[in-house]
Amino acid sequence: MRTYDFSPLYRATVGFDQIADLMDRVMSSDTTSATYPPYNIEKTADDAYRITLAVAGFGEEDLSVEVKENALIVAGRKAETDQEGSFLHRGIATRAFERRFHLADHVQVSGASYGNGLLHIDLKREVPEALKPRTIAIEKGDAANVKAVENSKDGKKKAA
Repeated sequence: MRTYDFSPLYRATVGFDQIADLMDRVMSSDTTSATYPPYNIEKTADDAYRITLAVAGFGEEDLSVEVKENALIVAGRKAETDQEGSFLHRGIATRAFERRFHLADHVQVSGASYGNGLLHIDLKREVPEALKPRTIAIEKGDAANVKAVENSKDGKKKAA
């Protein structure tokens, strides 16, 4: 795998630290651990999303969902129990995991639910009123209300 050094980008830009961090995270992510557990991300409305993780073998008490510094962290830790009997084949993975999702600005977790081996996490994008685009009304100007400034012959400015 190739590695790229983004340090020249840090010293050549101001205010673009998040872009450089994102590129650094993408390039350094470990692809072997990023496959478990499998997940879907769907858009449920204009400003609503849902992340669904397949966590078969885990109970609600084994899972944790946490939001920390624009990152959604989903972790699963299965309590160690002694299984009676021996398995001939064990295909249901119950190994511990931690999956991180980086949330965009103004994206909030609105809830989480668990059922049938699937963990659903609902997200909502809530842009503050101050940051929403707004339309400025254009008033019709009246020529009588506009005062023109003219230069007189002596070089002084006077209002017309």
